Amino acid sequence: MTATRIDGKAVAADLRAEIAVKVKAFEKRAKRLPGLTVVLVGEDPASEVYVRNKGIQTREAGMVSNEIKLPGSTSQAELLSVVATLNADPAVDGILVQMPLPKQIDTQAIIEAIDPAKDVDGLHPANAGKLNQGIEALTPCTPLGCMILLEKSGVQVAGANAVVIGRSILVGRPVAALLLAANATVTIAHSRTKDLAAVCRQADIVIAAVGKPELVRGDWIKPGAAVIDVGINRVPGVESGKTRLVGDVHYESAAAVAGVITPVPGGVGPMTIACLLQNTLTAACYREKIDPKSLV
Repeated sequence: MTATRIDGKAVAADLRAEIAVKVKAFEKRAKRLPGLTVVLVGEDPASEVYVRNKGIQTREAGMVSNEIKLPGSTSQAELLSVVATLNADPAVDGILVQMPLPKQIDTQAIIEAIDPAKDVDGLHPANAGKLNQGIEALTPCTPLGCMILLEKSGVQVAGANAVVIGRSILVGRPVAALLLAANATVTIAHSRTKDLAAVCRQADIVIAAVGKPELVRGDWIKPGAAVIDVGINRVPGVESGKTRLVGDVHYESAAAVAGVITPVPGGVGPMTIACLLQNTLTAACYREKIDPKSLV
């Protein structure tokens, strides 16, 4: 048995195309375009690439994209002032402060300073609280992408046993809430979980988001299970010596057992920006009192 490979790039491309159509419908009704502003503090190379890609894809979807670049020496007070300005700007529907932030800045303070209605990362406690209570809210992008991949792959979530490995506010906790809302029976596993392999073997759906390279092996996977690998880890190449990207799942051994599986790269990663665009459009709709589902 060989698992069906879930093509995250293709699913993300389809989602972006759908969003572009809906943006035009939004513009007709609201007489304006949705706007996303991304704030980058410092010169982290990976963050710069992410921000550049976000800008390109936002503009390709027909939205307004703005970037604010601040020096790495920016103080917390200065960043809070920028956030306050964006909160008050009627042209800005989505605010994303790129993580990680320099050590002199309290990340949680910045997250809490963003207007929850413009929090397209879905990390504000108000949005996290709504998500955990099953109330419609802006949802973190990567967990939302995981759910879309499951849906597009034909995975039956309702009634399934789902194991989420990792309990971060970025992925683990919100994806568990989304799975629960979709009527799965959810176990959140983590570093203190006893016999993690045995826990995983009971799962119809495994979502690995723990940040440990190739932790999950093929003999951890129930035959036919759906495996969503959120991990992005750089490890030395066996032959070349150059670094290569691997997930939290050992792909080859897991693919020999699973029903469907995401690769790394090319699985969950492309969905994150696509879902950011979806969140920006959703935030714009909420602000204009338009039902996002009515856009066609």
